[in-house]
Amino acid sequence: MRNTGIKPDVIFKNFWRDNGHFASLFNTVVFGGKTVIQPESLKELDTDVSNVIKSGKYEESLTRARDVVKKAAHGTDLVILGIENQRKIHYGMPLRVMIYDALSYLKECQEIAGEHKGAGDKATAEEFLSGLHKGDRLHPIITIVIYYDEKPWDGAQSLKDMIRDMPSEISGVFSDYRMNLLQVRESSQYHFDNEDVQTIFEITRYIYQGEFAKVKKFYGEKTVKSDVGAVIGVMTDSSLIVEEALESKGGINMCTALEKLEEKGREEGKLEGKREMILAFLKAGADTWMIKKASGWSEEEIEAIRRKME
Repeated sequence: MRNTGIKPDVIFKNFWRDNGHFASLFNTVVFGGKTVIQPESLKELDTDVSNVIKSGKYEESLTRARDVVKKAAHGTDLVILGIENQRKIHYGMPLRVMIYDALSYLKECQEIAGEHKGAGDKATAEEFLSGLHKGDRLHPIITIVIYYDEKPWDGAQSLKDMIRDMPSEISGVFSDYRMNLLQVRESSQYHFDNEDVQTIFEITRYIYQGEFAKVKKFYGEKTVKSDVGAVIGVMTDSSLIVEEALESKGGINMCTALEKLEEKGREEGKLEGKREMILAFLKAGADTWMIKKASGWSEEEIEAIRRKME
């Protein structure tokens, strides 16, 4: 996608920072449509999970930042929820998510240990070793990976998928780590209670499938919010839709945007056709003045194509 001045990651993060969007995603994808997460209970957390890993004399700094992380009150306790946006297939994604989650757990362990130390809490020899007291407990972390591309995900979806074939004796005791993967192209199985989230996944699927007629049928009279249109543009790799959305004040009409996209495709097709014609003339040894007359292009443009042949 051509540079629009705003990075795709920023567009995604701004959208998912909205508590209504965030809660709808998790309630639908993770909790089967049950309202487990209340939007008003969500609080944004620091996305930086960088840490220093130590083991004896070995020490390594790991610099990692998550896309969006929030905490939600659930009953009398908390759950940590994270979103990772993924444009391309990542064949090590389960391991990557596991590391993100592990660093978050490690960060909480260090915070708890620091609180005990600051309060001067007495500790047994075993508690002193880890900094954690016997009754300390960590908060659960749940991460969703949103994969947005027309190509189906053919990578691993759990740590076990990344491991070599194991005999049953090993497989039976192996500790797996499963990734919560949401493929936009296969999201029709979900119905999101938040209209913005539903619109993003539905229109994006229609565009992936080339079903522009359905967009016109269901959204022809509707105005899509600017932030919603921008996310659709990023998911469909369309700088034109992103630009239309970001420049709009009251929202974007997706039918108009798609018509412009189709027109742009036709113009690019004509342009490519002329390039091929000029290339054929050059390969045949035609003079520049003859090519200029036939194509309507300048000598500089023709010479630029000639140089690429050399």
